[in-house]
Amino acid sequence: MASTTTTTTGPPAGKLALLHLLALRTAKRAWAAVEGVHVVDSATGSPVADLPVPNVYELAFSPRGSYVITWERPSKDEAGDAVKNLKVWRTIEEGERTVLGRRAQKSQTGWNLQYTADEKYCARVVTNEVQFYESHELAVPWNRLRAEGVADFALSPGNNNSVAVFIPQRKGQPAAVKVFNVPQFGTAVSQKTFFKGDKVQLKWNALGTTLIVLAQTETDKTGKSYYGETTLYVLSANGGFDSRITLDKEGPIHDVTWSPNSREFGVVYGYMPAKTTIFRPRAVATHSFPLGPRNTILFSPTGRFVLVAGFGNLAGQVDVYDLSKDYRKITTIESGNPSVCEWSPDERFLLTATTSPRLRVDNGIRIFHVSGSIVYNEDMVELYHVAWPPRARGPTRSPTRSRQRPPSPLAPTAPPGARGTSTPLHFERDDQVAPNSRSSTTRPSTGTRSAARRA
Repeated sequence: MASTTTTTTGPPAGKLALLHLLALRTAKRAWAAVEGVHVVDSATGSPVADLPVPNVYELAFSPRGSYVITWERPSKDEAGDAVKNLKVWRTIEEGERTVLGRRAQKSQTGWNLQYTADEKYCARVVTNEVQFYESHELAVPWNRLRAEGVADFALSPGNNNSVAVFIPQRKGQPAAVKVFNVPQFGTAVSQKTFFKGDKVQLKWNALGTTLIVLAQTETDKTGKSYYGETTLYVLSANGGFDSRITLDKEGPIHDVTWSPNSREFGVVYGYMPAKTTIFRPRAVATHSFPLGPRNTILFSPTGRFVLVAGFGNLAGQVDVYDLSKDYRKITTIESGNPSVCEWSPDERFLLTATTSPRLRVDNGIRIFHVSGSIVYNEDMVELYHVAWPPRARGPTRSPTRSRQRPPSPLAPTAPPGARGTSTPLHFERDDQVAPNSRSSTTRPSTGTRSAARRA
């Protein structure tokens, strides 16, 4: 499969909102403009839908692209009632688009609905419960998972529908993460309790069989870290295993991510120079990379390669390793100061980009071959978003280290946007996310990473 970026033509310049082009692993893309949301076919660029919803600030697809979810800033109507600012739209029927469902959603944190992989159900968290809906009928909840104090949840991917819920510590009781089968909500099949956890990231592997919990406190009582203490736990979805992951270097956990193969995950941790270790699902360490100024780990789409990088206030170096060749280091890339880092779907290339409004200088795109050679470089005055097109169907050919120069991808352009993917706990967009207001639920890695580190 040739690795190319695509060009999508949007509304005229000057009429674009400062967000969102989303490139999904569906056959659709969408972006928000002042007058509404535009959905197009990823392969052809032909229009799929124009949604009459102006001034959208958040935008997302359901897993198969059948639905688009939009979020507008909270407001009140003339009677003083909250406007229903979260809306769900179908993208699969022809004709005029009408709202399938709408809700008042005050917080931008955790604004989006979560869908099961087959899109049969979707869910949202409200006071003391997670409400489940049939995706085609959003008027009345289909089922409810009652959990006093629940603050966050994560639906599993894969064929077996599970849901993990997080209940912060309160009234002297420890925090808890509980896993339930959907819709058997009477008894948790797996759970873990702990005291150091004001907020969490819930990270399922791609099969939905194992859950990583990255817990963080608001403050570090030892005074060693401004951002609080971090701890790591792992639970199996069937209740057969749970454990705290013991790390052999003192300091914060900078990043943790699953391999797409679901058989291993990587953790970057410890005071600088940080340590990076690969673990099996039962928390058994299998390999550690050399210490270095690193805070990001990202597996390629098949899990063959892994990059270990230092973004944000670090130097922007990217180490690339071949896990199939006994963790052999392939190259070190000098990436500059990117705010986006993304594997190509065929894992032959790495795309890095510096985007606005996170950074308003040195905007541009670089594409590197996995061997380290640069194959495309373009500087731009303002770049708001860039992404690879979705993966084409069919097998992925393993990249080779040919002496021939790889074919140069097409030059990309992108309507103004912002990344819609979740980021590691220590990463956030300062211009979009207020302090102590970040999404904490993370889907399995898709080979994409925001590289902007919290200032």
